[in-house]
Amino acid sequence: GSLLESTPPRSLASVGRAPAAVVGPESIGGIRVPEMTIREAIALGLREALDSDETTFLMGENIGAYGGAYGVTEGLLDRYGPQRVRDAPISEAAIAGAAIGAAMGGMRPIVEMMTITFALLAMDQFVNHAAKIRYVSNGRLQAPMVIRTVTGGGAQMGASHSQSLEGWFASVPGLKVAAPSTPYDALGLLRAAVREAGPVLYAEHTLMYEARGDVPDDWYEVPLGKADVRRSGSDVTLVAHSRMVQVALEAARELEAAGGLQAEVVDLRTLCPLDMDTILESVRKTGRAVIVEERWRTGGFAGEIASTVQEAAFDQLDGPVARVAGADVPAPYAADLEAAALPGPGDVLRAIERAFGIFRSTNDSSLV
Repeated sequence: GSLLESTPPRSLASVGRAPAAVVGPESIGGIRVPEMTIREAIALGLREALDSDETTFLMGENIGAYGGAYGVTEGLLDRYGPQRVRDAPISEAAIAGAAIGAAMGGMRPIVEMMTITFALLAMDQFVNHAAKIRYVSNGRLQAPMVIRTVTGGGAQMGASHSQSLEGWFASVPGLKVAAPSTPYDALGLLRAAVREAGPVLYAEHTLMYEARGDVPDDWYEVPLGKADVRRSGSDVTLVAHSRMVQVALEAARELEAAGGLQAEVVDLRTLCPLDMDTILESVRKTGRAVIVEERWRTGGFAGEIASTVQEAAFDQLDGPVARVAGADVPAPYAADLEAAALPGPGDVLRAIERAFGIFRSTNDSSLV
């Protein structure tokens, strides 16, 4: 861990520079459904898990009296007590090891890793033990656990706290990875994750906690491995996850405003299982694909998607599969430099222009 883990700044709980509103599910039966933030949706999911299963407990650094570095677990210690909301020492390896042992013994831990970078300190436990225990024990042992962690940049947290590493974990057989982009998905995916028989890494974007959206009162789950078409279109498919879904949606709106072209936006929701069927259905319809990812371009998860699209839908493509990703540099601390290193709507539009020539730049520099 780092010294920052022992005294996380309370300002982290206010991080969330996402748009004020996030597109969620449509009204149900014409009646507007309740609205909440992603932070509130996750907190609700945690309360539901604790209420419904006495074997469920939370564990992490500063999640008790402090309420969590991002404020998600605030008030849970008072409600459930220290046996079920456990503040852990500053050792990700110890947290992961204890959680895996508890899961193998019949408990259902929900672990909070303050950032996905700190989860690297527990990489051996997650990759070599939690993900493989069912296989190596021939099904006799399971590790049902949720690993909540914070991903992404944009909050001026520096090079080692502003990384998007969920794609690394998604490449590990036996480890599922969810990455919600709306409050609806945040709650629905968490509900599904806590019911899994194996480990699920649940990646929350640092800038998305205050994003608002509709969440119905009626019970629902978002199944792991089912993508969502967030915007229909016929000219190009934009594939993204987490905060990049909002970037893709903004690019789609600018694309339509500039030239009337319609982009279809596919929200992956989970990286593993990966719903290639929905992606391929969209690409076969539009004939064009741009994969948008926040992490570095080199070795990124976008390359996996692009390769699969090329292999499975080559005859339906009207041009090469394009990728938009972060710059191959450590995340700068300076706000303007960090913004320049992260993908934005203009980068998506430029990728469409370069790859397909279907977007023609105007005099409005905000579009290109």
